[in-house]
Amino acid sequence: MTNPKHAIAPTRRILAIVLAGGKGERLHPMTHERSKPAVPFGGKYRIIDFVLSNFVNSGVQSIYVLVQYMSQSLIEYLRSNWRTAGLTRDQFITVVPPQMRLGTMWYRGTADAVRQNLNLIHDFDPDIVAVFGADHVYRMDIGQMIQWHVESGADATVATIPVPLKSVQSFGIVETDAKSRVTGFVEKPPQAKPMPGNPGHALASMGNYLFNRDVLVDLLKNRFQGEADLDFGKNIMPGILKSHKVYAYDFSTNVLPGLKSYEENSYWRDVGTITSFYQSNMDILGGRPRLNLNNRRWFIHSGSYDGPPAKIIDGKLNNCIIGDGCFVRNATIKNSIIGRGVHIHDGAVIEDSIIMDFCKIRSEAHLKRVIVDRFNEIPSKLKIGFDREEDAKRYFVDSGGLVVVPRGETVPR
Repeated sequence: MTNPKHAIAPTRRILAIVLAGGKGERLHPMTHERSKPAVPFGGKYRIIDFVLSNFVNSGVQSIYVLVQYMSQSLIEYLRSNWRTAGLTRDQFITVVPPQMRLGTMWYRGTADAVRQNLNLIHDFDPDIVAVFGADHVYRMDIGQMIQWHVESGADATVATIPVPLKSVQSFGIVETDAKSRVTGFVEKPPQAKPMPGNPGHALASMGNYLFNRDVLVDLLKNRFQGEADLDFGKNIMPGILKSHKVYAYDFSTNVLPGLKSYEENSYWRDVGTITSFYQSNMDILGGRPRLNLNNRRWFIHSGSYDGPPAKIIDGKLNNCIIGDGCFVRNATIKNSIIGRGVHIHDGAVIEDSIIMDFCKIRSEAHLKRVIVDRFNEIPSKLKIGFDREEDAKRYFVDSGGLVVVPRGETVPR
């Protein structure tokens, strides 16, 4: 297959707009003091690292990140850990808080967020605008989607992924004809038509879109000008199916460089709930993980850490990830992800858990199916994850029994 970066970059000017203002209410309490894209993932990443890495790895390096809800954590993370300017003026990652150019109001939907920043599109003057969310864990060569968009002659393209028919009520479903032209958008239907050629599956929207620049500007400036609350999935896309050529890009056809044979093809997760967030973290564990982030041809870039390497004095470790700067002494860690700068002391036992950066797990503490947010200290001999009623008195317990210990107070590193 032709490398999309080289096939398109010389003739198409691409501007990426990343929507990173989501509240992430279903991830509470991890989103109590941060937006969903800023939530730590996998021991060293933030959720937003995935979409930014996909763009940069695909050769799209002109990126605006629109923020809103609890944005300070995300702003600081991007400022400290992502190079915000490149060798040319067209290489940048710029954070854009609500400018209120159209009045004193916040963003009122995904499309309204772009509408309030049309000046950025006018100034950059792209051929194609990529509008992507920042809330999902996946790897994608976006150049292949751009190539599909151009070759199909589309006005707009939506990224989709096949999902089993029994799961359609959890997604926005895209209906297409045999040539992948979109014929319908249905939000979380009880049942849906199968996709062409695959009777057991339907196409779910990934919330990622490509628009020809003139089409997008006209829609936001003229056609939908009078609508206050404006969303791409709910308003724009269903409203233009008859007037514009809208196509669905099937993410399952995306060819990712360096993908291992045992990995799940087209891995994509909406980590919007405690359960899905936890399970996606667990998917990177094991000798043959569903999502292998050790891919030299498609790294997920993340924040730097100036601390020392991990030090393990003694203990029993089985199927775990240990971040930089960790100190482990005579502890048992099994099926768990340990973030950076975590100290785990004598006799502590951590099973099936996620411990985020700069926590201290004191001696003989025992944690099972627990997510411990950053900067926490777990006292000696405390047990979490064994008595649901007791845990619920102090922490958040989700419907599946996962315990979340909210972010602690920042402590000196």
